[in-house]
Amino acid sequence: MEINDFSKHIPYFTRGEVVKGFGRGSKELGIPTANFPIEIVNDLPKDFPTGVYYGWGCVNDGQVYKMVMSIGWNPFYKNEQKSMETHIIHKFDEDFYGSTLSLIILGYIRPEKNFNSLDELVAAIKSDIAEAESQLDKADKIIHRENNYFKELK
Repeated sequence: MEINDFSKHIPYFTRGEVVKGFGRGSKELGIPTANFPIEIVNDLPKDFPTGVYYGWGCVNDGQVYKMVMSIGWNPFYKNEQKSMETHIIHKFDEDFYGSTLSLIILGYIRPEKNFNSLDELVAAIKSDIAEAESQLDKADKIIHRENNYFKELK
């Protein structure tokens, strides 16, 4: 993929209610995700590539955390509906369905792809998380953590 395919959309700001997803993140993968309703997914620019992204996220008016997210059809699970599944890189004590999730997407990690096993998928997600953490430690990405977008709900 050419970087120009999505760079015109970065940074990308999105906000919406956290809804129940497929129930695989926490239970099957051990990596909980917050999911947006289909209306938010459908609001993505038509030429926004599917794949794995990183950036900053905030639940309600709380603290801003690093995040990694999958946008697409999750070929391993053969989803028929496109989704936006966000993993906030923080341990929360409980689910936050119904909360408002605000995100700033800052970069692209890789295209979505299929995997031969659940273990291979989990390993790829863990690698994506490590890449997101590394990228978000860079000065040109850290500055976005204080973006006024996150303060709009406060």
